This record gives sequence, C-alpha cells and structure tokens, in this order.
Amino acid sequence: MDAKREVNWNSWAIALHGGAGAISREMPAEREQACRHALKTALEAGRSQLSQGASALDVVEAVATLLEEDPLFNAGHGAVFTSKGTHELESSIMDGCTLQCGAASNLMTVRNPIQLARLVMECTPHILLSGSGAEEFADEMNVERVDNDWFDTPHRRHEYERFRDRQPLEQEGSTIGVVARDVEGRLAAATSTGGMTGKLPGRIGDTPLPGAGTWADGRCAVSCTGQGEEFIRHAVGHEVSSGMRWGLLPLYESVEQAVASLPPAAGGVIAVGEDGPPVAIFSSKGMYRGLADAAGLFEVSIWEN
Repeated sequence: MDAKREVNWNSWAIALHGGAGAISREMPAEREQACRHALKTALEAGRSQLSQGASALDVVEAVATLLEEDPLFNAGHGAVFTSKGTHELESSIMDGCTLQCGAASNLMTVRNPIQLARLVMECTPHILLSGSGAEEFADEMNVERVDNDWFDTPHRRHEYERFRDRQPLEQEGSTIGVVARDVEGRLAAATSTGGMTGKLPGRIGDTPLPGAGTWADGRCAVSCTGQGEEFIRHAVGHEVSSGMRWGLLPLYESVEQAVASLPPAAGGVIAVGEDGPPVAIFSSKGMYRGLADAAGLFEVSIWEN
C-alpha cells in the first residue's frame, strides 16, 4: 500500500451473483429459500473478510470458491451438462491494480476452477489455459481434482434430460461472480461457470474472457452473467469501464448502458467502483445476487431489479 494513502476503513464494498436468466417466480419455495440462504452466507463471508482488511483479490477468490462448492449454482459442484452428458467448467479472475488476470476453460476434473485461474495469473506468463493443458497445470500446482460426475446434481440432471428429450428448457443462468473493493481501494473480479445446458463440447463462453464476462481496473470491477455469446460480442465487462472513462458516466449509468446495449433479456451485470455502493442491473427475468458495503447495505435478491 502507498504509505501516503490514508486507509478508509469505511470504503469497502462487495457484490456477488449466482446467475441471471429465466428464473421462474414459480420455483419451489424450498429451492428459493435455499438460494437466498446460500447467497446470504457467501455475502456474509465476503463482508466479514473485507471489514477485517482482506484484499479484494483474496475475497473474490474465497467467495467464488464458496459458491463453486454450493450445488445450487452452475459453477463447480452443480455445473450444467454439455450435449454429451459431461461437465466442462471455466473461470477467470482479475486484479484491478495491475490488470493481471488468469483464466481456465474446458476443465473436466478441477474441483475449484477459480483457484486454478488465480494460479494461471500468478504462476505462468499466460492468461488463459484450456483443456488437458490446464488440467496438467492443475496437477503441477497440487490443485484438487475430482471425477467428472462429482459435479452432477439431480437438478442439473433433470435439466439435461429435458434437453436430451427435446423438451422446452429455459436457461436460468446460475453462473457465479464476485466483485469487491477493499479498504485500500483495490478492485478485483472473479467469475466461474459450467456454461449452458446442452452446449457443444469445447464451447467457450464469456466467463474466462477478460473484457467480456470479467473485468477489473482502477475504475471498476465487473462480473457478467447470461447469454455468453452476447457478452462476448459486446465486450460488456470492458464497456462498463469505457463508459466511465470516455463517457464520463458514473458506475450505475455505465452498467445500465452496457446492459441496455444487449438484446432483450440477455442477462445481468454486477460491479463496484472506486467509491460508492455496489451495482447490480439485469434485463432477464431474474438474477441471483447479493450486495453489501461498509455503509450498512446488506441485501440478497432474485427478481426485483
């Protein structure tokens, strides 16, 4: 930390999401309550760490890991199935202080993809590793590996069976993401996902692509969720920062503009800036999300925008 910089212990903020998409208001009450509880638990963990002075980078990795471990969300345990009935996961993390970033894709056996993404960032000269090469690197780094069926859950199996039987299926999202500003003003972002139900093996979405699904610099930290191809086409993560830099927009308006640039119901964005509260905006039916800051904000939501 710069010795000349005064630490403001009331400056931290965090936002997280568990995916945006066609989230039905008719979901079973038990599942809704479980999702809200999971979001609250993860948000409380992030709030506690930030209030005690943890770095934004450490917090986004730790909270993303919690969400990867939760079977309710489409990341890690609970990832959706590909068209071949397997799981392929991807993730990325970015440090706004340095623009350093790391990502991994087409992972079949890495238990916590976000942890591997950080190791790619810190222990290689590269940004993105994929497939067997990424998993070999996981072995070198002693990252935990699991059988591919460890990611299965009954809920995702049911979705896959509907896809396989050509029954109507609305993608409810559930990619996870975390953005944070720590007490020293540092920004960081992390995103992790299993992709979309029925995706072709080898498909890569916006999640592991810095500037598309994940971005962090000195102005903002951003994590996106929804129709990945659209977030890639519109470089949404970077566009939020560009709106602030070139359009001189405040964070909320820049996120709002970025979401409005997408096709209807494409998804949502969470973000934090250099100061002020966190932001969450979406155009889909819903977005699992949580927001907290040092000023006392603490809320989890699914539908109301």
